[in-house]
Amino acid sequence: MTAHWQLWALLAAVFAALTAIFAKVGVENVNSDYATFLRTLVVIAVLAAILVATGEMRSPLGIAPKSLLFLALSGLATGASWLCYFRALRLGQASQVAPVDKLSVVLVAIFGVVFLGERLSGLSWLGVGLIASGAVVMALG
Repeated sequence: MTAHWQLWALLAAVFAALTAIFAKVGVENVNSDYATFLRTLVVIAVLAAILVATGEMRSPLGIAPKSLLFLALSGLATGASWLCYFRALRLGQASQVAPVDKLSVVLVAIFGVVFLGERLSGLSWLGVGLIASGAVVMALG
């Protein structure tokens, strides 16, 4: 677990790509909200097993209220994102839906600057612009 963040970020991207492909096939004949529910149950079961196996399962009451609040807000945002993503996959092509979804990268950069006081270099802003442009081009293609 001590590898660089870049490895974990790359793995996240690989699994996100697989998520889009698997979900596109999975929602073919299933209500997208129900598909999201089933996916969520799998996520909960796997994470619970990991926490139990590693001895990290504990009561949320030991977590600071501010952390709990923001984790709950993050959970609500995740749920809303998943519902919208699965609905979009049901209606559109995975190769178009996924790049638009990745506009979240652009929004994270902007929100990070506005709300967290993060600073981006000129090169980083160029990257943000290229990601935004690429997502638009992919969506239109």
